[in-house]
Amino acid sequence: MSHRELPRPLRFVVVTVPKAIVGVLILAGIAVNFANVIGRYVFLQPLIWADETMVYIMVWTVFVGAVLVSFDGQHLKMDFFSIMLPSPWKEIINGIAAVSFLAVCVFVVPQTWTVVKLMWDFGQRSVVAEIPMVIPHSALLLGFVLMFLAVVLRFRSYVKGQFTGETVERYGGKESDER
Repeated sequence: MSHRELPRPLRFVVVTVPKAIVGVLILAGIAVNFANVIGRYVFLQPLIWADETMVYIMVWTVFVGAVLVSFDGQHLKMDFFSIMLPSPWKEIINGIAAVSFLAVCVFVVPQTWTVVKLMWDFGQRSVVAEIPMVIPHSALLLGFVLMFLAVVLRFRSYVKGQFTGETVERYGGKESDER
């Protein structure tokens, strides 16, 4: 199932929203870093909360960006042997890999839910910026839930090893007819 074949609400959840979140977070990280540089070198007053905040921005960027990577099947994988295998062995190995990916998500989601709930219940905050710790921990929960959804939606592509790299084509410089 490609971007075009995906129903609009699902495409919005798995592709559009993560792209928007990653874009906003990258811009926010640049703004915080720029403000810190100005504060440090112009006013000799660094923003003591900037480094901690940028780490949490990076955590969100990585886990939300992983949804896009998972949807396009562009994540790092050890497929050296599976690409050389004949059918049906290739599909069997790819299917095992996809099911393993889903199993990891099924394991991680309840664990992260527990941590997010604990952070919420205890109201824990970061040391310097005093950011509620539920915010950075929620990135893992959201990321793994959406990665699970992305792999389920593209399961057939995972098993067949047929990815077109649509996000890479659309945003990596190549022209696409969907623009």
